[in-house]
Amino acid sequence: MSKVAPSSSAEGPEQITFAEDGSSKKKSGVRRPVFAELLSCEAEATPKPGRVHLLVNPFSGRKRGKKVGAAARKLLEAAGVEVELHPSERAGHLVELSKALELRPTDALAVVGGDGTLSEVITGRMRAGGDLPRVGVIPAGTGNAQATELGILNVEEAVRRIVAGRVIRIDLAEVDLRSGTAKRPGDALRWYSHNLVTWGLGVDSVVLAERMRWLGPARYDVGIVIKILANVRRRATLTVDGHAMEDDYTLFLIQNTQTGGAGLRLAPGASLDDGVMDLGILRRMKTGALINAFGMLKQEGRHVFHPSVGSHRFKELAIDTPAPTAINIDGELAGVTPLKMRVLERVLPLFAA
Repeated sequence: MSKVAPSSSAEGPEQITFAEDGSSKKKSGVRRPVFAELLSCEAEATPKPGRVHLLVNPFSGRKRGKKVGAAARKLLEAAGVEVELHPSERAGHLVELSKALELRPTDALAVVGGDGTLSEVITGRMRAGGDLPRVGVIPAGTGNAQATELGILNVEEAVRRIVAGRVIRIDLAEVDLRSGTAKRPGDALRWYSHNLVTWGLGVDSVVLAERMRWLGPARYDVGIVIKILANVRRRATLTVDGHAMEDDYTLFLIQNTQTGGAGLRLAPGASLDDGVMDLGILRRMKTGALINAFGMLKQEGRHVFHPSVGSHRFKELAIDTPAPTAINIDGELAGVTPLKMRVLERVLPLFAA
């Protein structure tokens, strides 16, 4: 049962209002929000997979993927499951590998990597056409939001759930955008997201961080600080279920999961299988207010109570900008605006129960 209250009007998209969790302590003047139920539907029993296609990103998690993939293969075979290994050789390779798979009715996929790796595999199968096969999530990335939310914290737990055969069916976002970069936009591109899509300050900071790789992991913190202090004007037209809003914005957080890759509770109202996506809008604000909003975001989702933050739900969404701007899908830079999205309801069966 959802813990948040939706509302709608003829003047704008459906909005979400949050209640405060009375059992929590106040920080930044508010308590944490009451979170929605992660799932609205019961899991269903399916047969144990006869064969698992193990799609491995060996570079994920600072090259932990290869080791985790080997452990997963050993555990699956010990459980009597046939395994076919498909290691990735470069960025985007798993899209090709996944699309080319020839599957039997009892086959399943298992994905070793982070959220971006899972997104590649899903995108490949969606481009192949037909219903998606059952998919197991084996966390090995630097960000494992999907696995973490489902309580899959290691390879042993991931394999146990695959062998058990119980699945949930979650929503996906079909995302149309352009490939390339803001300076060199490319052709039309269709991608599929299971976790989150972001536009604005957070994406800009990642683009900047990639130019400072010599700083190591600290480059992401440096990038976000620089972009907060710069507080640049980002003009966009956001259309949510037919309602167009043109303004200066800081950030859009479009979520199917409640958390982001760093464990931040970005969307307290989100459920994986409710047939809609959640949208957080950070409007443009003065630098001090922006610093405060990001501080609240790091405090168990308290940003939803900031006066310059709006929360909505939608089935279709579009982002148009005066010039192409970067889009991040499931933790990876995927392309640039203009962007269109639509929600595909409960199309991905995950071994998760």
